[in-house]
Amino acid sequence: MSSKILVIDDDRKTVELVKLYLESEGFYVFSAYDGNSAVEVARKHIPDLIVLDLMIPKLDGIEVCRAIRAMSDVPIIMLTARTTEEDKLLGLNIGADDYITKPFSPREVLARVKAVLRRAQGLDSNGRSSGQTILLQDLTIDPSRHEASINDKPLPLTPKEFQLLELFAREPGKAFSRQELMEQAFGKDYEGLERTIDVHVMNLRKKIEALPKTRIRIKTVYGVGYKLVES
Repeated sequence: MSSKILVIDDDRKTVELVKLYLESEGFYVFSAYDGNSAVEVARKHIPDLIVLDLMIPKLDGIEVCRAIRAMSDVPIIMLTARTTEEDKLLGLNIGADDYITKPFSPREVLARVKAVLRRAQGLDSNGRSSGQTILLQDLTIDPSRHEASINDKPLPLTPKEFQLLELFAREPGKAFSRQELMEQAFGKDYEGLERTIDVHVMNLRKKIEALPKTRIRIKTVYGVGYKLVES
Protein backbone atom coordinates (compact mmCIF):
# COMPACT_ATOMS: atom_id res chain seq x y z
CA MET A 1 0.00 0.00 0.00
CA SER A 2 1.35 3.44 -0.95
CA SER A 3 2.41 5.78 1.84
CA LYS A 4 0.20 8.81 2.44
CA ILE A 5 1.92 12.19 2.42
CA LEU A 6 0.40 15.48 3.61
CA VAL A 7 1.93 18.58 2.01
CA ILE A 8 1.18 21.89 3.80
CA ASP A 9 2.08 25.22 2.19
CA ASP A 10 0.11 28.37 1.39
CA ASP A 11 1.81 28.59 -2.02
CA ARG A 12 -0.39 26.42 -4.23
CA LYS A 13 2.22 26.22 -6.98
CA THR A 14 4.73 24.80 -4.52
CA VAL A 15 2.19 22.26 -3.30
CA GLU A 16 1.30 21.18 -6.84
CA LEU A 17 4.94 20.80 -7.83
CA VAL A 18 5.84 18.72 -4.77
CA LYS A 19 2.64 16.71 -5.21
CA LEU A 20 3.52 15.98 -8.84
CA TYR A 21 6.93 14.59 -7.92
CA LEU A 22 5.61 12.52 -5.01
CA GLU A 23 2.71 11.06 -6.99
CA SER A 24 5.09 10.13 -9.81
CA GLU A 25 6.81 7.83 -7.27
CA GLY A 26 3.54 6.23 -6.19
CA PHE A 27 2.79 8.23 -3.04
CA TYR A 28 -0.78 9.25 -2.23
CA VAL A 29 -0.74 12.98 -1.51
CA PHE A 30 -3.11 15.18 0.50
CA SER A 31 -2.68 18.94 0.71
CA ALA A 32 -3.56 21.86 2.96
CA TYR A 33 -2.93 25.57 2.60
CA ASP A 34 -3.33 26.93 6.14
CA GLY A 35 -2.71 25.74 9.67
CA ASN A 36 -6.28 25.04 10.70
CA SER A 37 -7.07 22.86 7.70
CA ALA A 38 -3.67 21.16 8.04
CA VAL A 39 -4.50 19.89 11.53
CA GLU A 40 -7.93 18.72 10.38
CA VAL A 41 -6.55 16.88 7.33
CA ALA A 42 -3.88 15.24 9.49
CA ARG A 43 -6.51 14.12 11.99
CA LYS A 44 -8.85 12.79 9.31
CA HIS A 45 -6.43 11.03 6.96
CA ILE A 46 -3.59 9.98 9.34
CA PRO A 47 -0.68 10.49 6.93
CA ASP A 48 2.54 8.49 7.04
CA LEU A 49 4.63 11.66 6.67
CA ILE A 50 4.03 15.42 6.65
CA VAL A 51 5.86 18.09 4.67
CA LEU A 52 5.16 21.33 6.55
CA ASP A 53 5.96 24.94 5.62
CA LEU A 54 6.60 27.12 8.67
CA MET A 55 5.14 30.32 7.19
CA ILE A 56 1.45 29.48 6.74
CA PRO A 57 -1.65 31.47 7.77
CA LYS A 58 -4.11 30.98 10.65
CA LEU A 59 -1.87 28.61 12.60
CA ASP A 60 1.81 28.88 11.71
CA GLY A 61 3.97 25.82 11.12
CA ILE A 62 5.29 25.76 14.69
CA GLU A 63 1.75 25.67 16.11
CA VAL A 64 0.74 23.01 13.60
CA CYS A 65 3.76 20.91 14.55
CA ARG A 66 2.84 21.16 18.24
CA ALA A 67 -0.78 20.21 17.52
CA ILE A 68 0.23 17.19 15.42
CA ARG A 69 2.81 16.03 17.95
CA ALA A 70 0.10 16.06 20.63
CA MET A 71 -1.79 13.39 18.70
CA SER A 72 0.80 11.56 16.60
CA ASP A 73 4.48 10.70 16.14
CA VAL A 74 4.18 10.92 12.34
CA PRO A 75 7.47 12.04 10.70
CA ILE A 76 7.50 15.78 9.91
CA ILE A 77 9.81 17.51 7.43
CA MET A 78 9.75 21.29 7.76
CA LEU A 79 10.07 23.68 4.84
CA THR A 80 11.53 27.01 5.90
CA ALA A 81 12.64 30.22 4.23
CA ARG A 82 14.22 31.27 7.52
CA THR A 83 17.97 30.96 7.42
CA THR A 84 19.15 31.47 11.00
CA GLU A 85 20.31 28.50 13.04
CA GLU A 86 17.84 29.33 15.83
CA ASP A 87 14.88 29.30 13.44
CA LYS A 88 15.87 25.92 12.03
CA LEU A 89 16.40 24.38 15.47
CA LEU A 90 13.11 25.73 16.81
CA GLY A 91 11.04 23.27 14.80
CA LEU A 92 13.32 20.37 15.75
CA ASN A 93 12.87 21.28 19.41
CA ILE A 94 9.12 20.74 19.18
CA GLY A 95 9.30 17.45 17.33
CA ALA A 96 10.05 17.91 13.64
CA ASP A 97 12.39 15.28 12.20
CA ASP A 98 14.16 17.23 9.50
CA TYR A 99 14.09 20.54 7.65
CA ILE A 100 14.63 21.74 4.09
CA THR A 101 15.54 25.36 3.39
CA LYS A 102 13.71 27.28 0.66
CA PRO A 103 14.25 27.60 -2.24
CA PHE A 104 14.52 23.86 -2.76
CA SER A 105 14.45 21.30 -5.54
CA PRO A 106 11.38 19.01 -5.56
CA ARG A 107 13.85 16.19 -6.14
CA GLU A 108 15.42 17.04 -2.79
CA VAL A 109 12.00 16.85 -1.12
CA LEU A 110 11.37 13.48 -2.76
CA ALA A 111 14.74 12.13 -1.62
CA ARG A 112 14.22 13.35 1.96
CA VAL A 113 10.69 11.90 2.07
CA LYS A 114 11.96 8.49 0.97
CA ALA A 115 14.83 8.55 3.46
CA VAL A 116 12.73 9.65 6.43
CA LEU A 117 9.99 7.12 5.63
CA ARG A 118 12.52 4.32 5.29
CA ARG A 119 14.05 5.11 8.67
CA ALA A 120 10.65 5.58 10.28
CA GLN A 121 9.70 2.09 9.11
CA GLY A 122 12.87 0.60 10.59
CA LEU A 123 14.44 -0.23 7.23
CA ASP A 124 18.00 0.17 6.02
CA SER A 125 19.03 1.80 2.74
CA ASN A 126 18.19 -1.42 0.89
CA GLY A 127 14.69 -1.64 2.36
CA ARG A 128 15.51 -4.47 4.78
CA SER A 129 14.47 -4.66 8.41
CA SER A 130 17.13 -3.07 10.61
CA GLY A 131 17.36 -5.98 13.05
CA GLN A 132 16.03 -8.04 15.92
CA THR A 133 14.56 -6.88 19.21
CA ILE A 134 17.08 -5.26 21.55
CA LEU A 135 16.87 -5.97 25.29
CA LEU A 136 19.08 -3.82 27.49
CA GLN A 137 18.41 -3.53 31.22
CA ASP A 138 14.84 -2.16 31.41
CA LEU A 139 14.88 -0.98 27.78
CA THR A 140 13.20 -2.92 24.97
CA ILE A 141 13.45 -1.88 21.31
CA ASP A 142 11.54 -3.65 18.54
CA PRO A 143 12.80 -2.28 15.19
CA SER A 144 10.26 -4.23 13.13
CA ARG A 145 7.37 -2.60 15.01
CA HIS A 146 9.24 0.66 15.51
CA GLU A 147 8.43 0.53 19.23
CA ALA A 148 10.53 1.20 22.32
CA SER A 149 9.62 0.86 25.99
CA ILE A 150 11.20 1.15 29.43
CA ASN A 151 9.82 -1.11 32.16
CA ASP A 152 6.98 -1.91 29.72
CA LYS A 153 6.03 1.77 29.50
CA PRO A 154 6.03 2.96 25.85
CA LEU A 155 8.48 5.67 24.83
CA PRO A 156 6.73 8.12 22.48
CA LEU A 157 9.60 8.78 20.10
CA THR A 158 9.84 10.58 16.79
CA PRO A 159 11.49 8.56 14.00
CA LYS A 160 14.83 10.34 14.46
CA GLU A 161 14.76 9.81 18.23
CA PHE A 162 13.95 6.13 17.73
CA GLN A 163 16.78 5.73 15.26
CA LEU A 164 19.28 7.36 17.60
CA LEU A 165 18.15 5.27 20.58
CA GLU A 166 18.48 2.08 18.52
CA LEU A 167 21.98 3.11 17.45
CA PHE A 168 23.05 3.84 21.04
CA ALA A 169 21.50 0.62 22.36
CA ARG A 170 23.23 -1.59 19.81
CA GLU A 171 26.60 -0.44 21.17
CA PRO A 172 26.09 0.63 24.80
CA GLY A 173 29.03 2.50 26.25
CA LYS A 174 30.40 3.54 22.87
CA ALA A 175 30.97 7.28 22.48
CA PHE A 176 29.47 8.40 19.16
CA SER A 177 30.69 11.63 17.61
CA ARG A 178 28.12 14.11 16.35
CA GLN A 179 29.33 13.42 12.82
CA GLU A 180 28.73 9.67 13.23
CA LEU A 181 25.24 10.34 14.57
CA MET A 182 24.50 12.76 11.72
CA GLU A 183 25.52 10.18 9.13
CA GLN A 184 23.48 7.42 10.75
CA ALA A 185 20.35 9.51 11.29
CA PHE A 186 20.36 11.64 8.14
CA GLY A 187 22.74 9.98 5.68
CA LYS A 188 26.30 10.79 4.60
CA ASP A 189 25.19 13.50 2.17
CA TYR A 190 23.30 15.52 4.79
CA GLU A 191 24.54 19.11 4.96
CA GLY A 192 22.56 20.39 7.94
CA LEU A 193 23.77 21.75 11.25
CA GLU A 194 25.55 19.49 13.76
CA ARG A 195 23.42 21.13 16.45
CA THR A 196 20.49 19.30 14.88
CA ILE A 197 21.83 16.16 16.58
CA ASP A 198 22.09 17.99 19.92
CA VAL A 199 18.39 18.87 19.72
CA HIS A 200 17.29 15.32 18.91
CA VAL A 201 19.49 13.84 21.66
CA MET A 202 18.23 16.40 24.18
CA ASN A 203 14.61 15.51 23.37
CA LEU A 204 15.41 11.78 23.54
CA ARG A 205 17.12 12.23 26.91
CA LYS A 206 14.14 14.11 28.36
CA LYS A 207 11.73 11.34 27.33
CA ILE A 208 13.91 8.62 28.84
CA GLU A 209 14.42 10.48 32.10
CA ALA A 210 10.71 11.24 32.37
CA LEU A 211 10.10 7.55 33.09
CA PRO A 212 10.84 6.64 36.72
CA LYS A 213 13.42 4.11 37.85
CA THR A 214 15.05 3.60 34.48
CA ARG A 215 18.65 2.42 34.48
CA ILE A 216 19.32 3.82 31.00
CA ARG A 217 20.89 7.23 30.45
CA ILE A 218 22.23 9.20 27.49
CA LYS A 219 25.44 10.90 28.61
CA THR A 220 27.35 13.75 27.01
CA VAL A 221 30.98 12.93 26.20
CA TYR A 222 32.53 16.38 26.19
CA GLY A 223 34.52 17.17 23.07
CA VAL A 224 33.19 14.03 21.36
CA GLY A 225 29.44 13.48 21.38
CA TYR A 226 27.13 11.11 23.25
CA LYS A 227 26.86 7.55 24.57
CA LEU A 228 24.30 5.33 26.26
CA VAL A 229 25.20 4.10 29.73
CA GLU A 230 23.65 1.57 32.11
CA SER A 231 23.50 2.23 35.85
